[in-house]
Amino acid sequence: MSFSIQAGCPTVRNCESAADMADAVGEMYSAEAEDAILVWNLVPVRLPYGYDLAALIDDLVPLLEEIQRSDFSEAEVFWGSDTFSAEWKIVREGDSLRIQACWHSTLGNYESLLAERGDSMVPLRVFVSEWAKVLQRIVTDIEAEAVELEDDDIFLRAKALLAA
Repeated sequence: MSFSIQAGCPTVRNCESAADMADAVGEMYSAEAEDAILVWNLVPVRLPYGYDLAALIDDLVPLLEEIQRSDFSEAEVFWGSDTFSAEWKIVREGDSLRIQACWHSTLGNYESLLAERGDSMVPLRVFVSEWAKVLQRIVTDIEAEAVELEDDDIFLRAKALLAA
């Protein structure tokens, strides 16, 4: 498979309240917590929960909603963390997604290797299910900690994605 994610099981810190889901993710997971690992054409890329995933979550949930629409054809997303910075152009090709990436920075400095490996072609359902593992981990931890969110929009949308 050219695209997969290992969600891991990061240690959770106590978090009673947060402004929103991204803030909760940043508070719940320390820098020492286990990372998620995105595997792009056999290249492993670390995604720390408390930093990268906290920065990506507000773009990830709307992206997953968009690509599942029946009329979806293409989208662009900019992952804006300084340790996971990339521009992805995602184009639907039948039941699959072609992801063309321009890599700016990753933990481990794998940008050149990732660029050499080229586009990732992944079935749409697999792309969604791989990211869903990360969302499930985060949603489960927020619920287990009973984190009060001032703005729960992205959290509720993430829960709806997981329920679908």
